[in-house]
Amino acid sequence: MEREKIVAIVNDFLVNEFEVDGDEISNDANLKTTLGLDSLDYIDMVVVIESNFGVKLGEADFKKMITFDDFYSTIENKIAEKNA
Repeated sequence: MEREKIVAIVNDFLVNEFEVDGDEISNDANLKTTLGLDSLDYIDMVVVIESNFGVKLGEADFKKMITFDDFYSTIENKIAEKNA
């Protein structure tokens, strides 16, 4: 899957499912600060990512994510690993 499609899908569900202001989403924005999600929201996000991309993200994955670019890259890498 192309990165542009990953970004579009992620941004769409963040805006629609998690009520994030789309104007605040940028590659270098801080993921946790911008999203302001609690632990239950992260569980919901894992479910949405799995249903949209067929990959699972764990707690260790989220700990490594600082920016939205990191988030997109992690999903992209998980998809690549799954398809390898």
